[in-house]
Amino acid sequence: MNYSSDKRTVMTLDAGGTNFVFTAIKGNEPVLDEVTLSSNADNLDRCMATLVEGFTSVRSRLKEKPAAISFAFPGPADYPNGIIGDLPNLPAFRGGVALGPMLEEKFGLPVFINNDGDLYAYGEAIAGFLPHVNGLLEKAGKPKRYKNLLGLTLGTGFGAGIVRDGNLFTGDNSIAGEIWLLRDKLDPTMNVEEHASIRGVRRAYSREDNIRLEETPEPKDIYEIAIGKRSGNKRAAIAAFREMAEAAGDAISNAITLIDGLVIIGGGLAGASSVFLPFLVEEMNSTFTSPDGKRFRRLSAQVYNLEDEGELYKFLRGATVEIPVYGSVRKVSYDPEMRIGVGVSRIGTSKAIAIGAYAFALNSLGG
Repeated sequence: MNYSSDKRTVMTLDAGGTNFVFTAIKGNEPVLDEVTLSSNADNLDRCMATLVEGFTSVRSRLKEKPAAISFAFPGPADYPNGIIGDLPNLPAFRGGVALGPMLEEKFGLPVFINNDGDLYAYGEAIAGFLPHVNGLLEKAGKPKRYKNLLGLTLGTGFGAGIVRDGNLFTGDNSIAGEIWLLRDKLDPTMNVEEHASIRGVRRAYSREDNIRLEETPEPKDIYEIAIGKRSGNKRAAIAAFREMAEAAGDAISNAITLIDGLVIIGGGLAGASSVFLPFLVEEMNSTFTSPDGKRFRRLSAQVYNLEDEGELYKFLRGATVEIPVYGSVRKVSYDPEMRIGVGVSRIGTSKAIAIGAYAFALNSLGG
């Protein structure tokens, strides 16, 4: 699917716990300046009024009637029916709130609501990492193409979305890709998000530097300490990101075993990828040990860090050979190396989510 030249407009929203940011998308690009309003997260009446106000403001500035409203909203939720459940960061939402139907009545438009991790993955599959990698393979003269993708948001939390054969996979209960609930390798009594998140990095730095958590710098500062740009405990900074990468890499390995596709990372921690991505890929390329003491790869595929020039070259080159067709003089090309590429978002998390929301609406509408 390529909606870059589509003439339809979709109104969309970036819903945070503090602010709601409204805009409109056409041809995979914003067509208006953003409208930012306080979410009023603790009062349902004011929160719903804010949503109506924001979309009304966007619609009033559009030259044509929008085709739909489509956006990401926190869960748990019955996304297909537009009903939002009890939200930790938006306390006004309790007991089931029919947000989608309310907006449909107010604006007379189809309304599509999804999880941000799902829409992030969808946006990266349509206009981000997936076409980027396939374009590099085409330029390199290689026949291999990827159709599946695991998209990850790594920041305040640890989210994921799955795109299979170009289609967003959400599951029967709209909870596919809940990677944050996988078991934490580093502490099996916890879920992996406790290490694979901003708070995980800060806790690890606090422990390694022997300082109180409230004195611990933010991940951006810890990253700058790790690369020598800022003074601080460099050993502790690198150890903090390595710990996060080990936990996240283990969870990603478990997930990608069932998906078999590219892996793309976005979110607030993605900016520190030069520090943690080598550790994450190292974890994915690690081994298991059999009862007789033999080691074997934990993943069938070789994992490459596509942000590293040398690794990217190996990924694109593959291991293509010419093999004869039995009983014939003809030969065919064969690439025996199964491989997975891991990279960092080039279009940014917010834009990927917006494109995902836009494409999901148009794909659902058809035409």
